[in-house]
Amino acid sequence: MFNIALYQPQIPPNTGNIIRLVANNGCHLHLIGPLGFNLDEKPLRRAGLDYHDLTNVYNYNSYDEFAKKMSKNRIFAITTRGKTNYTTPTFQQGDTFLFGSETTGLPDSVFNQIEQNRWLRIPMLKNNRSMNLSNTVAIVSYEAWRQQSFMFGN
Repeated sequence: MFNIALYQPQIPPNTGNIIRLVANNGCHLHLIGPLGFNLDEKPLRRAGLDYHDLTNVYNYNSYDEFAKKMSKNRIFAITTRGKTNYTTPTFQQGDTFLFGSETTGLPDSVFNQIEQNRWLRIPMLKNNRSMNLSNTVAIVSYEAWRQQSFMFGN
């Protein structure tokens, strides 16, 4: 399936919602630390309901550790800095969608490691800054899965 990577997520309910989402669409979740919360926090567990056991979640201490593990996968950064619409690429199994922290996004050090044509954006009305993290993960992951005719999964 696809990989969802969260770079230094800060809000436990967002990550909990994403855990529930990936349990339903078969994506693998990669958490790149440091995290802004403990994985045992009640808001994270509440948002994820009882889906934690149905997911594949991997933890990394740094972006470099994550990038080394994903070196054979295409990585797409989902960002307001992107010029390419998220529906433009033809996605393939194993692609990785990288989302920045809710408070700071992705740092330049990460952007510098990803080709600019893989910086994808979700259209928004002018003058708006950003969307909720779990909503953006849902939009992008389901578009990628739609492109595969909702085939394959866990």
